[in-house]
Amino acid sequence: MNKQPLRERVWDALEASGEARFPFPPHGRIPNFADADAACERLTNTPEWEAAETLKANPDAPQLPVRRAALRAGKTVYVAAPRLREEQPFLRLAPGEVPDIDDATTVSGASTHGVPVGPDEVPHVDLIVSGSVAVTEAGGRVGKGEGFADLEFAVLAELGAVDDATAVATTVHGMQVVDEAVDLDAHDVPLDLICTPGRTIRTVDARGGDPPARPDGVDWGALPDEKLESIPVLRRLHPE
Repeated sequence: MNKQPLRERVWDALEASGEARFPFPPHGRIPNFADADAACERLTNTPEWEAAETLKANPDAPQLPVRRAALRAGKTVYVAAPRLREEQPFLRLAPGEVPDIDDATTVSGASTHGVPVGPDEVPHVDLIVSGSVAVTEAGGRVGKGEGFADLEFAVLAELGAVDDATAVATTVHGMQVVDEAVDLDAHDVPLDLICTPGRTIRTVDARGGDPPARPDGVDWGALPDEKLESIPVLRRLHPE
């Protein structure tokens, strides 16, 4: 199935059902949803969470409980600056450096309290938590359509900060888990874990086989010129 009609269907369903939560409307964004805390709790009960010391998490509202839980558990969280537009495009939120966890884990608070770092300063990431609009039980992920989560992964993979040992998870409402096969691209990063308020899905079990290949760096040939021109870190890493 094409991604955009799927996005629209999920956004519409969350809004019509009353399961969407602030900010409204859910359309055009990673949608917040009822019982996001319960989905986070499921994630925190996984071995991948327990083993992780360093996370990269998206800054969106439904993953706010994840960011707070990580800092309260003594984990360091890296959040990307919007559209990677800064020279140092990642913000480090470390327990010893954050005086107010509740504030620092909000979208605005991260930019106030986070320490800007370049991708070469990001250590090995044990767990990535991505926001999603729709997911499949086999690990396909559909974001809001701008491609930045996958690009962040590619940049960190280019520098060795993420690899096959890095677990990739998402927290979503059950309505965001779809049955259709989704048309995915080579740069799309497959999920290992999907946590909803009601269940934890291990995608390798749903696939019944080995996980699909992950991007091992930036696909320079597929990168749009406007992203290369507007993102400083891409200009620095680009092979001349």
